[in-house]
Formats: sequence, structure tokens, C-alpha cells
Amino acid sequence: MKPAAASASFSGPFALGVLSASDRASFPGLVIPEGRVLDLRTALGEPALTTRGILERWDEMLPRLRELAADETADWRPLEHLRVHAPVEPRQVFQSGANYRQHVIDLEVAHRSPDDPRTVEEARAEIAAIMDRRAAEDLPYVFIGLPSATTGPFDDVVLPDWAGQPDWELELTAVIARPAYRVTVEEALRYVAGYTIANDLTDRATVFRRDMPAIGTDWLRCKNAPGFTPLGPWIVPAESIADPGDLRVTLKLNGETMQDESTKDMLFGIARLVSYISRTSRLLPGDLVLTGSPAGNGMHWGRLLRDGDVMEGSITGLGTQRTRCVAEGTAS
Repeated sequence: MKPAAASASFSGPFALGVLSASDRASFPGLVIPEGRVLDLRTALGEPALTTRGILERWDEMLPRLRELAADETADWRPLEHLRVHAPVEPRQVFQSGANYRQHVIDLEVAHRSPDDPRTVEEARAEIAAIMDRRAAEDLPYVFIGLPSATTGPFDDVVLPDWAGQPDWELELTAVIARPAYRVTVEEALRYVAGYTIANDLTDRATVFRRDMPAIGTDWLRCKNAPGFTPLGPWIVPAESIADPGDLRVTLKLNGETMQDESTKDMLFGIARLVSYISRTSRLLPGDLVLTGSPAGNGMHWGRLLRDGDVMEGSITGLGTQRTRCVAEGTAS
């Protein structure tokens, strides 16, 4: 199937992307809402420039990008004939789990033991109280993803033959600009260059180890198959997003809305996540911080991903990604 066409629908005067024409090499592009793209390697006279290279010099590059976006005489080309790739190749991917209040409640209820004596209503009320205490007093839950799992925002998603319950998880994603280590919550957002969209696919059947339950979760197996993290289409600068804590996260499956929630439902906002991660790890330019997924996953609906399904994910101001699921062995 031919990849879906990209749209330049996003907030602000410009965004960053990675694009290519037919069989040519990909390039970092400056995208403007009029549906035009500027090859930044040519415009900046740096043939080896990458998105990560731009992020590594974000303070220097941002004013230049603003100037280029307003330059009508630059060598713009139409977006419609270009292929859109993941907007950055991260060195590190940090994934936040159990970070949307309603989502956690839904999952806890769905996974409760068959002999749980509580009614559904009692279980929901008890879990809701725990989530409220956790948001006020506890720490985020963050684990590591593999950069090799990322793929383009319009690429096919291959469902491995071992994945018994593949599920969707659309997520707001922060893209790091400056090295961050032991930063406070108050200063954390200064280290964020911008935001993009990630669909953090999860095979629910392999989340928990059945051979050794005491080990707990197996994030390597359930989340890191090649292509399990469609990313993009764009990195929208943080200055163009008025409030990342008030964006709409919407995923449609074959045209039917499955997730539709505000980032207001996050237990831990972006600043708290970035600060928490930086207490242990050194965040680097181009790294991704996935902020968790809202309610409305396949486990909630009793409908997991199948061959031929089409997912369309959008977040306010960040654009839309569209990916088709194909069974392993049938991908074109």
C-alpha cells in the first residue's frame, strides 16, 4: 500500500520533519503550514545535517529556523510528493507507564483476578483513590524503549506472529533539546525542544512473564518489535504549543474513535517526567519522553489489532499519523 499523504496541519509557523523524494536520501526539512518544505541541509549549507544535529544546537538553530520559515525567496518544494519519515533518530527512548488516571483504572479493572471479591464499581473507586494519592505523593513509572522500534508516521506496522494481543497507545511525546541531568521540575521544560506523536504499541499477551510471575513485566518483548513505535509526523517547537497539559489525544481505528482524551488526565505532567528521568539518567538531544496513553485502548474495548486495521492518531497542534497493520509475512 502506498504510504498516506502527509498534511502540514500543526500549530505555529513551522515544524521539523525528515523527508525524502522517491529513492533519494532523506533530509531534515523545515515544514510550513502552507504545505511546503525546505531542505535544511541546503538552506544551512550543511550537507551532513540531521534533526539530532539541529537539536544539539537548538539555542543557535531556533532563531535561524524562524527566519527561514518567513523567507519567501527560499527554495521551497511541495510536501505532497515527499515521503515522511520519523522526525528524529533518538539515542534513548523513555516511556511512561500508568500515567493517565482513567487508563490505569480501566486496565486495573480489566486485569483483576477472577476471584477478586469486589464489584466493578468497588474496584474502580478503590483504584481511583490510589491514583489520586499517587499523583500527589508518589513518583512516575518510567521504563526504557528501543530506538529501533521507531518507524515513520505513515509506514505499515508489522504485527509479529508471536504477538497475541497487539494494542494501540497514542501518546504525547516530548523531544529533548539540551543535555539534562538532575534538573528540577521548575526548570525541566527549558530542556524540551518540542513535541511529537508516538503510538507506543504493546502486545498485551506478553506484558507479564508467565514463566516467572515474580519478575513482573517484560517491556522488551511486549513493546519493542521493529516498527512498534510509529513516530511523527512532525516535531512542533515547544514555543508553538501554549499548554502541553491541555491537548486532545485522539486515535481512530478504521475510522471509529477509540481514544479521545485530554492530556489534563495525566497523573504526572511533562515537567515532572523530565525531572524524574534526569535524576537517574542523562537526557540527550533528540531523546524521546513518551508521556503515557489515555483511556480507550484495545483491552478496554475488547478489540485488539488485526491484519488490515488502519490507525489514525492525532494530537492537538501536532498533526496526524496514519498507519496500516499487516500480519508478519504479508507486508509489501
